[in-house]
Amino acid sequence: MPVSRGVARDRPAAQPRGASKWAVFAIVGTGVFMCTLDSSIVNLSLPAIAARFGAPVGPEVELVIIAYLVVIASTLLVAGRLSDRVGRRPIWIAGLLIFTAGSALCGAAPSLGVLVGARVVQGLGGSLLMAVSPAMLIAAFPPGERGRALGFNAMTVAAAITAGPVLAGLITAHASWRWIFYVNVPIGLAGAIATSLVLPVDRRSSQARFDIAGAALLGLTLASLTSALSIGNDVGWGSPCILGLAATAVVAAGLFVIRELRFEAPLIDHRLFQNRLFAWAVVSLVLSFLAVYATSFLVPFYFEQLRGFSVGKTGLVLAVSPVVMVVVAPISGTLADRFGTRWLAASGMTLLCGGLLLFARLDETSSYGAVTVPQLVAALGMALFQSPNNSALMGAVPHDRQGVASGMIATGRTVGQSVSIAIGGAVFASCGGASAGRAILHRRDDPGLAAAFLHGYRWALITCAAFAALGVVTTLLRGSDRRR
Repeated sequence: MPVSRGVARDRPAAQPRGASKWAVFAIVGTGVFMCTLDSSIVNLSLPAIAARFGAPVGPEVELVIIAYLVVIASTLLVAGRLSDRVGRRPIWIAGLLIFTAGSALCGAAPSLGVLVGARVVQGLGGSLLMAVSPAMLIAAFPPGERGRALGFNAMTVAAAITAGPVLAGLITAHASWRWIFYVNVPIGLAGAIATSLVLPVDRRSSQARFDIAGAALLGLTLASLTSALSIGNDVGWGSPCILGLAATAVVAAGLFVIRELRFEAPLIDHRLFQNRLFAWAVVSLVLSFLAVYATSFLVPFYFEQLRGFSVGKTGLVLAVSPVVMVVVAPISGTLADRFGTRWLAASGMTLLCGGLLLFARLDETSSYGAVTVPQLVAALGMALFQSPNNSALMGAVPHDRQGVASGMIATGRTVGQSVSIAIGGAVFASCGGASAGRAILHRRDDPGLAAAFLHGYRWALITCAAFAALGVVTTLLRGSDRRR
């Protein structure tokens, strides 16, 4: 595979020896679980946070979530590239310590502004952790178990998503919301100590300069883009704020591309995208999250507004999906190691598309069985797709670019999630679903409102299914990578 002159100057050290793969998985899994949990556990605690600081539940309080996600999205690729230069162990330890410090600051925050600032610190630590976790797992497991390792990583993420609402409810009900942050402190410190004791040094030597200007331009591009996508539905897509953020993202992206093409050792080697397997795996990754993530807020609206379910009941009904991911993701990774990734990933994306179309068929009288089947099909599809596709993506790059590939996975996921929410929310609102849902809370027996809600809901889900259908095509386009 062709690589640039800058890439050739990076000489990866031998893979570190001495730490068992399960010890590495335990350390990496703890960090991944912690920062994934923190991206979901805060959502259910927002009302309590708003009440404590006397703020309405709205855009101001939502900055507690948005700040965390924007910082992660804007720094992931830079963190991945940095790990290729200095080694993954120091980046991982730094991530744990920064995330732990941010958690302590969040728990002690005396005002909403300080809490948002502390979430920025947390996001930086989470970015360092998520940027290197896939590469650390792949380095620890034998080459023939790459899919299995990434399957365990996907299982950890799904377990954290499952535990988030449950732990948020328990902590908020029986203690202060501040403890959703304080619980990270001992875990993060223990993880940093375990990393220092268990993982050997894996420093890398490089004669190439780190592109600081390129890192700043990339960060500005992604921060502007994800900020616009995160708040667009709240402030209006034609507002000066959104237009300014969009213009900033476009200009910064153009300057970043010019910089990358001229710099000796670019942050993202554009020649990697000449590899068809890598390029289409990245596109498929983004499409999968474009397809699936909007359901994380559309389907709860269906249950809570149209069906009148409580938050607790909705959480129990929706627990089916992450449980399926926990069970199936390691299996799909192992199958990818044996039989290759192309057809397995394409089958998964096909099931995801089918599950989303089944979601779109739900109405106000659907039975529990009818609402469970779409979850099973969509979750099975995502579990079958994710580990094999990530394995193909990571396997398509040289060892001295594994950090960048890890960052690409996490960045594609984060940007895909943000765009999915923006598009799904826009379709749902423009078709009348959002306004009908709010009106249903006051006039639940009006059949016209239910019909309007379902019209918006169905078109949003059909849009998501279209992304999944396109993902089937891109997964097949990348060609075969069958294992020997």
